[in-house]
Amino acid sequence: MAANSELAGDIEGEYGGNRVQPFATPKQAQRLMDEEKKQNPSTWKKILGFEDIFSVKVWRASMAELLGTAVLVFALDTIVISSIQTDTKTPNLVMSTLVAITITILLIATFPISGGHINPLVSFAAALTGIASFSRAAIYILAQCVGGIFGALALKAVVTNKIAHNFSLGGCTLNVVVPGPDGPVEIGLGTRQALWLEIICSFVFLFASVWMAFDSRQAKALGRVTVCIVIGTVLGLLVFVSTTVTAQKGYAGAGLNPARCLGPALVRGGHLWDRHWVFWAGPAIACVAFALYTKVIPSQNLHTIK
Repeated sequence: MAANSELAGDIEGEYGGNRVQPFATPKQAQRLMDEEKKQNPSTWKKILGFEDIFSVKVWRASMAELLGTAVLVFALDTIVISSIQTDTKTPNLVMSTLVAITITILLIATFPISGGHINPLVSFAAALTGIASFSRAAIYILAQCVGGIFGALALKAVVTNKIAHNFSLGGCTLNVVVPGPDGPVEIGLGTRQALWLEIICSFVFLFASVWMAFDSRQAKALGRVTVCIVIGTVLGLLVFVSTTVTAQKGYAGAGLNPARCLGPALVRGGHLWDRHWVFWAGPAIACVAFALYTKVIPSQNLHTIK
């Protein structure tokens, strides 16, 4: 199912889909099978896709991932800072709405070029489900991490040191240290609770939205723009849920994008590295669970509307 679809048209061309062959005699059918075996690489070669490492096309596409992630980090971290700084009564709602709009725009911009991943969570899930090779996913993730660093550097260049310090450069935090009556006090969310939130929100993100882009049946039926809007909306809702359900000061909500968390952590440092692994382990576990889910569900629609 997943192996026969692709986020971007050029990727779909490489990995191919099921071909509907006309009626043929046994000899013709055998010849067609032999030809298809010659055209299609072996399973492991297809999964690993080492040829992508030397593909100029893949590296050029990764530039869209780098730039898209850089803009994403700059925009989202700015949204986080401004939503809190303005002292609005509903900062979580404002932040999640702006996140949804930003994600949708960036997906529409990068989708035709690289497939619009701009997130290691999406790239790793694409590799595990057979949408993209592991080599392509690795190149994309590398580009996304570099983009995250560039985005954080750009934000640091335009904000004051006071804002960067007070708002942790808009990065992913589980806890912060604040002044208390008896000295500095650490407030935030526990490791186990934060990890479960990361796993659950990441899985819901893949299940409720990204799969629409991975599944060619849904992608063609809904259209590219609609799929991008759905992905952006779901991500915005998950940001709202993760920041509201805990109601814990110091916790910035589910990261849902390891590259976005990595950028500010490398640029700002300090407590942003505290349990930073949660923002990588949670999405990774969710990707594995989602890949298993795609193997269990039927490859054909059980319910169709005529």
